[in-house]
Amino acid sequence: MNSPAMPEKVTAVTPAKSGAFGLRHYLICLKGIVVRECLRFLHQRERFISSLVRPLVWLFIFAAGFRQVLGVSIIPPYKTYVLYEVYITPGLCGMILLFSGMQSSLSMVYDREMGNMRILLVSPFPRWYLLLSKMLAGVSVSITQVYAFLIVAWFWGVKAPPLGYLFVLPALFLSGMMLCALGMLLSSMIKQLENFAGIMNFVIFPGYFASPALYPLWRIQEASPLLYKLCLANPFTYAVELIRFAFYGQVDWVSLGVVAGCTLLFLGGAIIAYDPSRGLITRKQGAGGNG
Repeated sequence: MNSPAMPEKVTAVTPAKSGAFGLRHYLICLKGIVVRECLRFLHQRERFISSLVRPLVWLFIFAAGFRQVLGVSIIPPYKTYVLYEVYITPGLCGMILLFSGMQSSLSMVYDREMGNMRILLVSPFPRWYLLLSKMLAGVSVSITQVYAFLIVAWFWGVKAPPLGYLFVLPALFLSGMMLCALGMLLSSMIKQLENFAGIMNFVIFPGYFASPALYPLWRIQEASPLLYKLCLANPFTYAVELIRFAFYGQVDWVSLGVVAGCTLLFLGGAIIAYDPSRGLITRKQGAGGNG
């Protein structure tokens, strides 16, 4: 008779304790998640190298070939003609954030299968706070990768205004939050780790190439009005433009509004999906027998 009573007692006490958490406890939880993500990144050196190889290949190789073919006219925020390398640098920063956001979703799927994520999600902290902490940890790592790329690009001769490296930080943070939130939402829909590669390619490559990351929107409009409309419907388009204008101390208010709105939309969807009472995670695990 005593055994059945014990779980009822623990269940009744846990919410009371979670409600008694103060700011210090939430900060400790955030610190633990961020430190864990940073340590994982430091131990996976090939992840850091691969995050730099992709944009550097575009900067060093493709840009050299396209420089003479694809000229960039004077368009905001540029006040003069710019080299192709300068134009694609904000898009390459967005590429790093995009791949990092998808890798964050991969880690969510992996942790869920290995059991680490289950332990985290059953903690007494609110589910939304745990997901937000996971996003902040992922964004911290991705911004570090972006600045490492910008340092290499600076030595290559691709330079932004000195204050632009500071002005771009809020744009990188907000864009990274949007892409991490999208990764969180996708991770809730992926049942098995093996399915991640297909979903990743379906999201990353259309999202990246259907954007002004590599070519101006006015050129896309001239070549294909349909593709131009797809670019306008692509949230990554506005992340790239937000970063581009921020390098020059300007704010593209349309891009800011779209990125902020998509961040809230994707984060809200992820929170609902990870809610055990109405989300996708519990139903999928129950269907797979992991319950």
